Amino acid sequence: MSSRPARWLAVVTLTFALGGHWAILQSVAWVTMVAGYSQTAPLKAALVKTFDGEHPCSICKFVANGKESEQKQETQKLLTKIDFFLTSSPVRLFPPVPDALHFMPPPSAGARSETPPTPPPRTLRG
Repeated sequence: MSSRPARWLAVVTLTFALGGHWAILQSVAWVTMVAGYSQTAPLKAALVKTFDGEHPCSICKFVANGKESEQKQETQKLLTKIDFFLTSSPVRLFPPVPDALHFMPPPSAGARSETPPTPPPRTLRG
């Protein structure tokens, strides 16, 4: 997935999955509204009229309806998932068997037959 089209496809898919398409559409609506209102009024008045919430355009209404319908679908999916996970089976716990753990010395512990040098060496051999 290192090719450029595959990366773009991943970005677009993630954008739609996270609801970024509504933000993009809303931004387009706001830019269109500011451009339209600024033709008949000063820029400050156009910005106020765009963001006051009392003058929504058709794209703004479409975005609001789309977000609302997605939230309803998410709520229905969540309730379905919760119902699915609430059906539980009895939980059975088994205590550990006390004789299951035994200490065994490592097999290499008895492999050395050499005794340490007497007296201990005064210098290290390298």
